Amino acid sequence: MRRAASRRPAPAAIVAGPHSAASRPYDTMLPATVQPIVDAAFTILEEIGVRIEAGTEADALLAAAGCVAAADGVVRMPAQVVRAALASCARSVRLWNRDGSGGIDIDRDHTWFMPGMTCIKVYDQTTGEPRDSTRQDLAAITRLADGLPNIDAVCVACKDVENSDLGGEIGEFLCMMENTTKPLEYLCEWTRSLQAAIEMAAALRGGHAQLAARPYFLHIVTPLPLCFTKDHIGQVITAVRAGVPVSVGTLAIGGASAPITTAGCVAQCLATDFAGIVLGQAVRKGSFCMGSTNPYFMEPATGGIGNLPQTMLGEQLICQIRRALGIPSLTGLGGAAGARRFGQDAVMEIATLMGQIFHTRPATCDYLGSLDQGITYSMHALLLCDDYAGLLRTLWAGTEINADTLALDVLRETGLFGNVLGHEHTARHCRTTLWHSRYFGGNEPLSTTGLPDRTLFERIDADLAGRLAAPGPEPLDADLSARLRAIHVRYSAAEAH
Repeated sequence: MRRAASRRPAPAAIVAGPHSAASRPYDTMLPATVQPIVDAAFTILEEIGVRIEAGTEADALLAAAGCVAAADGVVRMPAQVVRAALASCARSVRLWNRDGSGGIDIDRDHTWFMPGMTCIKVYDQTTGEPRDSTRQDLAAITRLADGLPNIDAVCVACKDVENSDLGGEIGEFLCMMENTTKPLEYLCEWTRSLQAAIEMAAALRGGHAQLAARPYFLHIVTPLPLCFTKDHIGQVITAVRAGVPVSVGTLAIGGASAPITTAGCVAQCLATDFAGIVLGQAVRKGSFCMGSTNPYFMEPATGGIGNLPQTMLGEQLICQIRRALGIPSLTGLGGAAGARRFGQDAVMEIATLMGQIFHTRPATCDYLGSLDQGITYSMHALLLCDDYAGLLRTLWAGTEINADTLALDVLRETGLFGNVLGHEHTARHCRTTLWHSRYFGGNEPLSTTGLPDRTLFERIDADLAGRLAAPGPEPLDADLSARLRAIHVRYSAAEAH
């Protein structure tokens, strides 16, 4: 057992300011073109409908809200019902850290960075080759994320593949609780897994009312496009009633599960989002149950998920539309890459998609470290994403415009024949807009720096080795830990269905 004296101090309170105060997001479309896409999403729900598996509590809830169910399981949602749900849903929520001392505001004015999500393989630290991920891998990634300065919350980065059952799924939530002090995101297959997570979180907070007052995690529900099964419905209802904020969304693939055109795919994404919001508001008006579907597109040459420009454009469009509707965007795509391993291809994709986050500004960016089209998790990629997140936050801080920063007096003093290198003004301002990068800038091995001529991978690899050797956060209280494990055992003993 590690000695308490050797543990790393708990991360400082999150102080990242809002990104909307000093600079503005980028709108891809003219404002007048937003409404036709929103109207198309309303039309999809009203005329074509959404599949809601019958025989659940949602039948009565949606009927009371004004929706109409057909015998084939298709539910049609009138436009006025959808508009009412959009008007009543919460626009923001605070997620609190493990001890309830601080939190992050999920809203339109901040972007929070998270590792994820649910990869089934990792790159082995010894061989470098992909292998099935384990609970120990999830623990290691979670501890690594706990110590990274620009990672704000933790998601299920990889699965416990060997235990891909109810007990293993519940164990993933407990694993995150044990290995980070930061707020959590959770997603699962079974409603019972969510019920266990809620009970664990309530035990941490001291009761269910306390959990609702200070939510510990954001729950992610992942239906298919325009298709909600029994467990998707159960998870939305369970989370909303417990006061746990919910993100309802999927990956719609243009050309496969959605129209190939950018506008058509985005309209279907919004329709899936709106259906989730309607269900959440039918359970409890004013709840935070937000849509989060991402538009992806098929790569015509390979049939795989790709087409980087169209995927980027689709995300820009849907983020702009959500801003226009006054709601936050969740699960930004930055930090993910389709490359099979962490190399030049992955760095290009990560840099490109992280750069887009500067403009789109989703509330959460939670695919950081995910490679090989979401199959394999890379801790090296996570470290690079964390560094890029620091760059984005430097840019979002903007620049101050006043007499001192315009520096006309300095130029009058130096004239056209002097220089500013030794001026007091330069010394005072030389670090005011600085990216404290671990791998670039002053840490880049240029010939002028005298640093060892190591590749980017070698620089990240050395940093990773040191971080993996560092102790994790303070352990949970022994009595609380015993109660959490008892909850795990009790819920795991039941059948999944």
